[in-house]
Amino acid sequence: MVFYTTMDSPIGRLYLAGTERGVCRIAFDEEALRDWLVRHLGAEPGDEAGPLAEVVAQLREYFSRLRRQFDVPMDLRGTSFQRAVWREVASIPYGTTATYGEIACRLGRGGRAARAVGAAVGANPLPILVPCHRVVGAGGSLVGYGGGLSRKVWLLRLEGVAVDWEGG
Repeated sequence: MVFYTTMDSPIGRLYLAGTERGVCRIAFDEEALRDWLVRHLGAEPGDEAGPLAEVVAQLREYFSRLRRQFDVPMDLRGTSFQRAVWREVASIPYGTTATYGEIACRLGRGGRAARAVGAAVGANPLPILVPCHRVVGAGGSLVGYGGGLSRKVWLLRLEGVAVDWEGG
């Protein structure tokens, strides 16, 4: 069974899906959520929120600056390399950033694996919970975010990171 719910947030509506094991996907649009579920689980979301109520509650606390870490079961699906990258990304403290190259080095892959790390970060199925918005390019440059750079900037500023971006 795949559970499903939505929540309104300061960065737009979020679409959440989960299994009995935990939340498995957060998307910024419903079509992206459905595509991911079909590709990775071979299923469409159900009509029930099921175990997602706690995820929604913790996300609301995060957006209200009352929560800095998440403590919800996650059903992360990906390659062993992707899961290693996501664990490393999840360890980046609130209000700080790390570069793709730094993450590659922490994983023992050397800075040349930064592109592979970037691909894994780009495949993160749980933005915000696995805070890929905290990953930046060399020298702190803002590069890519599945939800768009304006959301990345908003999340970083929420956490108190000084971001110089005028966006569009």
